[in-house]
Amino acid sequence: MKRQFDGPQAWRGVAAPSLADIEVMAAEAYGRLPERFRGLCEGLIIRVEDFPTDEVLESMKLESEFDLLGLFQGVGLPFRSESAPELMPNMIWLYRRPILDYWAEHEETLGAIVTHVLVHEIGHHFGLSDDDMEAIEASVD
Repeated sequence: MKRQFDGPQAWRGVAAPSLADIEVMAAEAYGRLPERFRGLCEGLIIRVEDFPTDEVLESMKLESEFDLLGLFQGVGLPFRSESAPELMPNMIWLYRRPILDYWAEHEETLGAIVTHVLVHEIGHHFGLSDDDMEAIEASVD
């Protein structure tokens, strides 16, 4: 089976997906999520960076900046309280370089990986189980 980029010449003009490219992929994946699911994400901010910050690496006791593909930061829906002030908006971080590294080592498409990480991190926002997240991710495909 011939692939789109067979041969070294085909790769000469191809650059690695940029932060903006990953943001577009994430926005498209988010747009395919079930509408009522997206409605519960009001105020959720999605950001793409190359790597997690040193603070994140230290707080999670990670050995490498490549160990984390995404992160939810904030107070998930199950843990919110009317009496507790919201200090910062809930955010999901997608980390481009670890995602690209994972893509290079696995048979999944880049779009599928970005979707998986996004759904997984949004799942933390809702306090969902892995089975719940798998069902939502399957609905996106």
